[in-house]
Amino acid sequence: MTQTKLFERTHYCADVLTSRLGDEVIVAGWVRKRRDLGKLIFVDLYDRTGVLQVVFDPERNPELMNSAGDLKRESVLVVKGNVSERPPDARNPEMLTGNLELIATQMRVFNTSKVPPFHLIGDQEVTEELRLKFRYLDLRRPEMFRIMKIRHDTQQIVHQFYSDHGFMEIVTPHLIRSTPEGARDFLVPSRLHKGSSYALPQSPQMLKQMLMIAGVDRYFQIVKCFRDEDSRADRQPEFSQIDVEMSFTATDTLFNIHEALMQKIFHKVLNVSVECPFPRISYQEAMEHYGSDKPDVRFELKIKDITDLCMGSGFGVIDNIIEKGGIVRGVRYPGGASLSRKQIQDLESIVKVRGAGGLVALRIANDGNISGSPLVDLLTPSQRDTLKSTLNATANDLICIVAGMKSIVENSLGTLRLHIAKQLKLMTDDLAFTWVTDFPLLEYDEIEKRYQAMHHPFTAPHPEDLDLLESNPQACRAQAYDLVLNGVELGGGSVRIHDRILQNRVFQAIGMSQEDAQKRFGFFLEALEYGTPPHCGIAFGMDRLIMMLAGTDNLRDVIPFPKTLQAVCLLTAAPSPVTNEQLEVLGIKLINDQQKHCET
Repeated sequence: MTQTKLFERTHYCADVLTSRLGDEVIVAGWVRKRRDLGKLIFVDLYDRTGVLQVVFDPERNPELMNSAGDLKRESVLVVKGNVSERPPDARNPEMLTGNLELIATQMRVFNTSKVPPFHLIGDQEVTEELRLKFRYLDLRRPEMFRIMKIRHDTQQIVHQFYSDHGFMEIVTPHLIRSTPEGARDFLVPSRLHKGSSYALPQSPQMLKQMLMIAGVDRYFQIVKCFRDEDSRADRQPEFSQIDVEMSFTATDTLFNIHEALMQKIFHKVLNVSVECPFPRISYQEAMEHYGSDKPDVRFELKIKDITDLCMGSGFGVIDNIIEKGGIVRGVRYPGGASLSRKQIQDLESIVKVRGAGGLVALRIANDGNISGSPLVDLLTPSQRDTLKSTLNATANDLICIVAGMKSIVENSLGTLRLHIAKQLKLMTDDLAFTWVTDFPLLEYDEIEKRYQAMHHPFTAPHPEDLDLLESNPQACRAQAYDLVLNGVELGGGSVRIHDRILQNRVFQAIGMSQEDAQKRFGFFLEALEYGTPPHCGIAFGMDRLIMMLAGTDNLRDVIPFPKTLQAVCLLTAAPSPVTNEQLEVLGIKLINDQQKHCET
């Protein structure tokens, strides 16, 4: 075989483990490291499977030895050679192939690399901006490839699992009608229909519901979704979700199927056992005891309501809050009685950032006495004992109390609870899956002065609360549910409305006139009149699921080519200005003709 024809590999680097000593193999990859010892040159060649040491010996091939001396880090080449056992004193137990090496007989260099802008191995600090700009290099790093492999494995499991459970994979379109309700749509102007635009789907919600009307019965796909939202650390303008819909199915069945899915994914990918069934708590319970609709239940530290206990205590600030309809809740800080004044002030700053007026911090001494606030003197001994028992507080604990409007108290104490757990290292490596159920159907938007759907307007109200839809909308519960893992929302879904009359009632509850509903959703409302079966569904954030499996807290780590927080692709410099000629074809004219490049 001549050097010019040396091209196609026979083995990946780690596959030489299946070869016999002396076998002739061809491997290909990138140069991770070159060590010139004078008499021999050693090159660490790597590909997606691992690293293999290649040895260049001048006694076997002087010309090849000279070529190896010019190899640069990250250059790409193919090498032919014989598998050999390393000498005992040269073995590397940290490498998968650490007992073997390849004695090179031929080599072909396809491309000599420039010096990379950052090291692809080791713990060198590299800014995320640089990593994203050179993402194709960043993805070569072992850690990033590990994550991409987890993503691939998970997707394969998902496809096989749903197929085994009678689901059909159906691809829905990415160019659809804009139906603004919730986040902003990404619009795609039409050249053929000037003045009109498609929208990229925020979710295939109505499409998958119409698949149920079509009789598909069980549908799934791993789908791209697009939302033009403001910057948030755990959001991307385009993301992937596992999308599912089922007809004639109770929510218990949906829960059971997806508990089995999670069980299979975590076993296959991480070799970790997941116990089923998952616990279920209501939205109300989650907010009351954890201060969050995505509760981290790996540790106890429940928030407790002490409004009745503090009512009429004579402590002016709290009395005024209760009289105005506010609440009082508290959480204990185990061993927190020893915190300094400065440390308690730091706790107070956490709740103040969330809108609380302040924090009442009560220390419990070794003898059980409580101190730290005038509130203590206004409580009877019996009330003090009740306070401690309600919060499960004992000697040397700190009781943290917040009073205010319900949403502020929940948000601030929920954040404080997580802070305490991090300080005390209470968050274990356990997998604490939890279903959160019975969300409110609607929430009031103070800016727009109207009700909005908490999930989406196609969610069915709880059957017991139908009479509340017009009389007391905020008290109406939805047949909606989320799956939460260790404080992260993995996905959510609901029972859908399958009756046009009820769908119209929900539209009216969110302030949408019949005319507006017909204009936005007429095609869907009409479909509801053609034999729509009862159905329910769920969607899981694939990126968040991979983030949990990979053990990273950065969503951008698990997406091959992500955007920055400003929704910019540093690799391709998107979004970018377009020419006036391109805009003219679409019938679009910029209000401000001075086009500016996007800034990162």
